[in-house]
Amino acid sequence: MRLDRRQILGGASLVALGTAFKPDAAHAASIQVVAPMPAPTWALLQRELIRANTEACEAFYARYFDERGYFLCFERWGANDGPDDAIENVNGWPLLHAIGAPDRIKAMYTQAWEGHLRQFTEAKTTEVEIAREGMFFKEFNVQLDWQHHAEEMTLFNVQGLSDPDNPRFRDRARRFAGLYMGEDPTAPNYDPQHRVIRSLMNGSKGPMLRKATALDWAGDPFDPTHFFMEHGEETYEQTLQHYEEYTDVVGDHPLNMFSTTLALNAFMLEQEPKYRDWLLTYIDAWAERAKANDDILPSNVGLDGVIGSAADGKWWGGAYGWGFSPVNPVTGKRENRNRVPRTAMGFFNAYLLTGDDKYLQTWRAQTDRINAQKRTVDGKVQTPTMYGDDGWYGWRDGLHLNNSLDIWWLSMKDSDRRRAPDHPWIAYLEGRNPDWVETALRADLGKVAERARAQREDTTTPDTRLADGVLDVNPCSVTALMHQTMGALHIARPSWAPSSANAGGSPLFARLRYFDADARRAGLPPDTAALIDRMTATETGVTLINLSQTQARTVIIQGGGYGEHRIRDVQIGESRRAVNAADFSLTLAPGAGARLVLTMDRYVNAPTLKFPWRR
Repeated sequence: MRLDRRQILGGASLVALGTAFKPDAAHAASIQVVAPMPAPTWALLQRELIRANTEACEAFYARYFDERGYFLCFERWGANDGPDDAIENVNGWPLLHAIGAPDRIKAMYTQAWEGHLRQFTEAKTTEVEIAREGMFFKEFNVQLDWQHHAEEMTLFNVQGLSDPDNPRFRDRARRFAGLYMGEDPTAPNYDPQHRVIRSLMNGSKGPMLRKATALDWAGDPFDPTHFFMEHGEETYEQTLQHYEEYTDVVGDHPLNMFSTTLALNAFMLEQEPKYRDWLLTYIDAWAERAKANDDILPSNVGLDGVIGSAADGKWWGGAYGWGFSPVNPVTGKRENRNRVPRTAMGFFNAYLLTGDDKYLQTWRAQTDRINAQKRTVDGKVQTPTMYGDDGWYGWRDGLHLNNSLDIWWLSMKDSDRRRAPDHPWIAYLEGRNPDWVETALRADLGKVAERARAQREDTTTPDTRLADGVLDVNPCSVTALMHQTMGALHIARPSWAPSSANAGGSPLFARLRYFDADARRAGLPPDTAALIDRMTATETGVTLINLSQTQARTVIIQGGGYGEHRIRDVQIGESRRAVNAADFSLTLAPGAGARLVLTMDRYVNAPTLKFPWRR
């Protein structure tokens, strides 16, 4: 069935004729909608996608986790298949619950997280020195880089969306942030004088201040013959060879900016200024370094705070740096593994806190500097991805566009939209792709079915399964739901859009968020669906409908993922109601629905994890 734009929005005439505003003493700004709305296909598909995700996640959990929440695998240390991969098997589940999935999803991912912390505290290495007493210490990875720390924190960094009052979460949010703020003497990761995290390799036992070895990265010897190996190694020796050149880790690296999400979590508990101050101080330091380095973020800053001083004076030096192209032992060829373009998250966190455009400008300036190097080969424009002793290299077709759509989503500036590529979701918001709504939901339903089938056909057993062996079987597919219901970015692995570098460990960047007023929980109430069809710098258009024909549903609509946006007023048809708050409540009569236009001031409130009724 093909829906035209009027059908997708629910029928403006119904809204205009049948909507009533009624005061509700239970909430400062409350609206009641009584106009009936025929159930649109998109709403039915959204609820079916939530149901299908839930059912498939339950089957996945029953297969791959035990009653303690331990992931059933051959436990190893290392960057290839270590603890971070084990907990990534439930990526997306907290977001699914925060959208409106049943509480059993929350119960499963919470048990998985608690089990994960115990499992890898108990798991020990024999040859890798740092992890001989446990791969975790104080419930945090003892020492690794922030590409992998961030992946491990993907669940934790959105746990507060549905469970902000969990005492364990609150304790860990502060304690984990303290590991990078100089508050834990056993983890001297941060130097406040030079504003550096002192090593690429860091964690709950502090920074690595020596050359790293292949063993540090690859973990203890094992026979990979019977395992799925992501990089294609056939022997342990090849696994070691993969990391032979990963030696230069002393000094700061932009990957460490992923640690700022820990401070963001801690700040959003009670808005204690010290967490905000540390985050902005650290990101400001990186912005200054980029400015001093011809607008390019350096990939090494020494312990003295000087660009390149721990890499023979080379700003492009160090593991995962601009000039990092190690040999892949499987192919015998050098591969470019610059991770700097993946690190915009720190600047996005600072923007979430402040709304200050300077944090986006650092990334724009770097993009401009890279694109200024463009060349034309066989009629195709190419731009570089790497920089070494002989200058720019690692050429790829097209302009450098990393995170340009994300930057537009944050700023909503026309100038940023012109710099960004197209995307089916954005085309829909701009009125050019009306079929996207149904197409995207059906595509995610197809992914759920495909991965559920892959789980049923999987023949691995715990002793033949590494931690990353079934990452692609995790059925949770929430991208369409995030785009449609919350107007949210899905910064994940894989990334939400062609412009985004792969990343993990993101907080929620959303235009709207919902809470079930009756159940006092995060997410859309049962039977309800929401579709955002317009987003500008000051307005959001969204349709909400209650599919139940017998029960009224009350949903609290919040500006932003963390209440960072103020909703000035709400318009339904010709009626307008002042709000002037971060949220308001909407009661939908059985079978009722309406399209709302919210006028908003974005990034004017300090973000918080507190539920609306706790503020």
